[in-house]
Amino acid sequence: MQSRAGLALILALTVLSGCSTFTGESGETLPRDARWGLVPLVNYSQTPQAGERSEQILLSVLSQRGLQPYVYPRSEQDETMLFDDSERLAAGMEWAQSQGFDYVISGSVEEWQYKSGLDGEPAVGISLRVLEPVTGRVIWSNSGARAGWSRESLSGSAQKVLRELTDDLRLE
Repeated sequence: MQSRAGLALILALTVLSGCSTFTGESGETLPRDARWGLVPLVNYSQTPQAGERSEQILLSVLSQRGLQPYVYPRSEQDETMLFDDSERLAAGMEWAQSQGFDYVISGSVEEWQYKSGLDGEPAVGISLRVLEPVTGRVIWSNSGARAGWSRESLSGSAQKVLRELTDDLRLE
């Protein structure tokens, strides 16, 4: 009887661990009190404004880690650039260089949707990176994806992915 319970436990853990995938390394330790900036996340998903939604969630997750980055300000021109996130990112990087930030957080949203079907599980895929704005050198990067449960929200799944990603960012 105990062997069945053990087998059931192993099977349950295998199924649960199959719902999330993360890649990346911790990299070097970065100073928390440096000047940090957040530039737009590029949206590669099929969902409009997924990058902006992810940025807002990322801000709260970073705040829990003690980081309060300066955020690239939205301008009137941003409305015309909504369909081209690469322009928003380029403008954000120019802004970051002009502000003299030590580090800039950037990234992309690869997936942001509810899967079709009866359950409609949320599916999120996000990549983050920390750059030196002057040189463009990537200091740290990490990617993660998660398919949540049918009663879970898309933003809740994104928060879990972003928290997992930023937990690997070593800060002093």
